[in-house]
Amino acid sequence: MNKLQELIGNLCPNGVRYKKLSELCISLKKGTLKTTDLKENGKYPVINSGRELYGFYDEFNNKNAITFAARGEYAGYISYFKDEFWAGGLCYPYSSKDENIITNKFLYYYLKSKENIIMEKLVARGGIPALNKVDLDRFMVAVPPLDVQCEIVHILDAITSLSAELRSELEARKKQFNYYRDELIKKAPGVEYKTLGEISTEMYRGAGIKRDEVTSSGIPCVRYGEIYTTYNVLFDTCVSHTNEEKQKSKKFFGYGDVLFAITGESVEEIGKSTVYLGTDKCLAGGDIVVMKHEQNPKYIAYALSTTEAQFQKSKGKVKSKVVHTSVPALKEISIPIPSLEEQERIANLIEKFDIICNDMISGIPAEIEKREKQYEYYRDKLLSFKEVEVNE
Repeated sequence: MNKLQELIGNLCPNGVRYKKLSELCISLKKGTLKTTDLKENGKYPVINSGRELYGFYDEFNNKNAITFAARGEYAGYISYFKDEFWAGGLCYPYSSKDENIITNKFLYYYLKSKENIIMEKLVARGGIPALNKVDLDRFMVAVPPLDVQCEIVHILDAITSLSAELRSELEARKKQFNYYRDELIKKAPGVEYKTLGEISTEMYRGAGIKRDEVTSSGIPCVRYGEIYTTYNVLFDTCVSHTNEEKQKSKKFFGYGDVLFAITGESVEEIGKSTVYLGTDKCLAGGDIVVMKHEQNPKYIAYALSTTEAQFQKSKGKVKSKVVHTSVPALKEISIPIPSLEEQERIANLIEKFDIICNDMISGIPAEIEKREKQYEYYRDKLLSFKEVEVNE
């Protein structure tokens, strides 16, 4: 019998008490921030109503607390911050009233194990998804003895630390590749900076291809969301097709053309681009900009993926919580343009280094997935408690 089983057997063999979240926690303050308030090198992370950090800020309003996303696609998503952070206006921050009764870290692990239940049963899905705080306050939480809580946290921390180490290794390799790519491009011999407007021979928007118009066969096509989710900086085969005859307005692209996604949810990713190296004639969907040019396609793909290029793309405008960019804005982006011979040399070097990096990290994502499944299994197993019968 392991330590946890011994603790449960000695301290709570018949089950544990359950209490409402509002009985265990205090609701913490939060504050609104505009995107213009955020700072690239701010001291404290900002969490709002999503799975990712909203940005950084030089002030904090909470520490050692749990947050629930209040509105939007990820309403109900739960995060935990041990150190100082800023809670935005679209999340609910909570902290334990007494960590001698329930610790914030145990509470986080317990609530995270119930995240799907919270999202399915407490989040209203009419219009914009929203989590009602009154409903959240009533959510029942298991409260095992403190020694049991601490042992569970110890076990789950050990599992998550392995995933964190793997993620750090993966991130380090990606940063290494990005640094090598950026340095090669900006320090190329005879380089001259030119705008996309100067090097493009044609630049135009695609035309809408609805989700229900995507088929398993027909003419290959790309929808803007696929640029974010499916394609890397280069691709040669479209995953989607459509019936060409049913498309009233057709916008084609071919070998070497650049595709930009001009609508997105994040300033950091807006304008993500990919270059097509296939031989088929394809259709570009709405919210895509196609750029034709006479440069080396692989070089252009890598040049547009650099840190500096993405920074220029990120100057998109936020409208109705969605980020947009446009043909005129894209035309203003400036990238290093060496000779065609130099472009080919650089593209070949980056491609070879990309292959080496991918070989080095090829097993890491699979190992991370394995660790995450292990974590979820043990988290759900360890955090399932029988409710003790209490005689009033």
